[in-house]
Amino acid sequence: MPKAADVKRGNLVEINGQYMLVQQIDISSPTARGAKTLYRMRFNKLPAGGKFEQTFTGDEMIKDAALERRKVSFLYQEGDFYTFMDSEDYSQYMLNSVAIEAQLPFLMDGLDDIMALLVDGEILAVELPSTVIMEIVETVPGMKAASATGRTKPARFATGLELQVPEYLEAGEKVKINTETGKFLSRA
Repeated sequence: MPKAADVKRGNLVEINGQYMLVQQIDISSPTARGAKTLYRMRFNKLPAGGKFEQTFTGDEMIKDAALERRKVSFLYQEGDFYTFMDSEDYSQYMLNSVAIEAQLPFLMDGLDDIMALLVDGEILAVELPSTVIMEIVETVPGMKAASATGRTKPARFATGLELQVPEYLEAGEKVKINTETGKFLSRA
């Protein structure tokens, strides 16, 4: 069991019998003599989803969970369930849409480089690559002199994702999108 000071972003811990994935850690050092450093951690509950926040002192013990990361690719969707296939042994894992709700706009058929988070052979969540390449399905026509300006326009993608892209881009073009921020990065 690691101390709170040793826990890093992306670690899986168990609190009150619930698996939690560490999303963010804020460290504050009180100025009073003898005060201990505080670690405020924000978690995602797995597999059901939801947020949780708790503050620990640096020497407080946290129960670590045996997390296994496996490389998978997205196969298909059937109702509310999404099926992923292990890249090494071809076993398949199913996840409910609630568990991956924030990642659904970036999930396309055949998407590779996805990491499955497993505990005791059961899938809890997936981590998408930091960037994905998607094709613009629909956008309004741009102006002829648009390349000289920094204006943006809305664009829609096959997954239903809508975001702002530079005005010079047209439907059918492929772009890189940051999956963490949900913002346009560049042409692909």
